[in-house]
Amino acid sequence: MNKAIGRRRTVVSLLFLFISLNVVTADNEIYIDQSGATSNLDIEQVGGSGNIIGGSDAAAGSSNMTPLDLDGATMTLDILQKGSTNKFLGDIWADTYTGYFSFIGDTNTFNMSTDETNATGADGSNVNVQVTGNTNTMTLNHAMTALAANLDLDWIIQGGGNSITAAIDVDGATNYMDIDGDDNTVTYDGDGYAGGYFYLDHTGSDRTFNIDQESALDNDWLKITSSGSNGTVCVTQSDSTTSFVC
Repeated sequence: MNKAIGRRRTVVSLLFLFISLNVVTADNEIYIDQSGATSNLDIEQVGGSGNIIGGSDAAAGSSNMTPLDLDGATMTLDILQKGSTNKFLGDIWADTYTGYFSFIGDTNTFNMSTDETNATGADGSNVNVQVTGNTNTMTLNHAMTALAANLDLDWIIQGGGNSITAAIDVDGATNYMDIDGDDNTVTYDGDGYAGGYFYLDHTGSDRTFNIDQESALDNDWLKITSSGSNGTVCVTQSDSTTSFVC
């Protein structure tokens, strides 16, 4: 297992594994570029605020952060960030990967993309995102063509004022989202040739849900259970030749 735990600023650049540790006066920062057939990555950042996990081209304190780059056939990620105003920015290039992402705190940013150009196929991914806190921004883009298949995506969100955006272009994707809190916003765009499944279980007031499902060759399935006052829900389902906007 390749394991990196940052206290101040850690730069990880791996073809096999290389770790360079530099101590600076900023918050905890870990920058990663990794390439290899099989990899396991376990990162914990606990305490403080302004922690960063990003790419090796990022500069400490820069507002224009680059994402970490993980390139390989099979990989496992286990990420924990605990604190406020933390950032995780990642580009994943893998055929098969399992990701566990846990964020505890307020005003954090999670932005991850998987196989944007269909370089690896992104087949057989299992992604789990758990958020405890308020006013967090969570964005996940998984594959950019319908050649990808078999995604199991699970979200557990506890807190208010969070924004969750998911753009999924996968055949046979299953997305389960459990949200408990007020004033949360969900934007979901699911595409693919085969049908996709989206389960949304929500408790809280003042919610906004914008959901778009498009499949060319199969049916999409959607179930929403929501308890609470005041909210806006927009749902569109169509084939891939028709586009609607909430």
